[in-house]
Amino acid sequence: MSNSSFLTQFLLLALADRRELQLLHFWLFLAISLAALLANGLILSAVACDHHLHTPMGFFLLNLSLTDLGCICTTVPKAMHNSLQNTTTISYMGCAAQLFFFLFFISSEYFLLTIMCYDRYVAICKPLHYGTLLGSRACAHMAAAAWATGFLNALLHTASTFSLPLCQGNALGQFFCELPHILKLSCSHSGYLREIGLIGVSGCLALRCFIFIVFSYVQIFRAVLRIPSQQGRHKAFSTCLPHLTVLSFFVSTAAFANLHPPSISSPSLDLALSVLYSVVPPALNPFIYSLRNQELKDALRKMMTGCFSGAVKCLFFGV
Repeated sequence: MSNSSFLTQFLLLALADRRELQLLHFWLFLAISLAALLANGLILSAVACDHHLHTPMGFFLLNLSLTDLGCICTTVPKAMHNSLQNTTTISYMGCAAQLFFFLFFISSEYFLLTIMCYDRYVAICKPLHYGTLLGSRACAHMAAAAWATGFLNALLHTASTFSLPLCQGNALGQFFCELPHILKLSCSHSGYLREIGLIGVSGCLALRCFIFIVFSYVQIFRAVLRIPSQQGRHKAFSTCLPHLTVLSFFVSTAAFANLHPPSISSPSLDLALSVLYSVVPPALNPFIYSLRNQELKDALRKMMTGCFSGAVKCLFFGV
């Protein structure tokens, strides 16, 4: 193929060669996606319906659940379809759409996690200014900025990548359309350097966010250690633990998946790492946040009890 204009489809990496393993991967991905949909859907409902969760952290958690749902709905359904149908193909436009939405949701999630770090910093280091610095309008503006930046980042990378001539075949070494694997098919040196420049700009922005996160947590830990009572220190730290856990898992897996040395790279390792940072977090994040958030647990328990009571009344009493 001499040019990307002749490409009608790409070949994705098969999750397994044997039919039995392909079906096993289908059921595994189905279980993970259903768990992610249910858990994030419950958090969205709880935050929307319970006034106790109408707080800045609740608002950002709602946005984080939306990005988690977007991430898993972008990559997993096509992988499940291919495993079930014993195929590896994805259309050219389908690949472009998958790359755009994945970059959009994953970038927005990283920026939202950065904003949530700022929320924890203000809550612990500047509690008297919390209502002023994180009012409803300020929260809406910050969330909108995270979504808009993620959208712009995804649009620029997708437009730049799919304007390149792709003449190195059509086989992608990944189970979904990921940017580095599409770039490997390019045969345009200038276009490739242009996209590398865009990646550099995005990397600098991500690095600035990371430095801000590290600085914020240094200040948070210093403030927590100055709290005189052990109970107070434990309570303050426990409010940061879910965010720190989610952030650490997200950053470490994504960084290692994209920056690990080529000498240790292999299709099976790349596949495992991509699943870890693109599929697992959307299912785990709701459970991590609900474990330490008593208000969220109470809201979920109240909502599920109400739904169960309503179902019982409807089933047995026809009410």
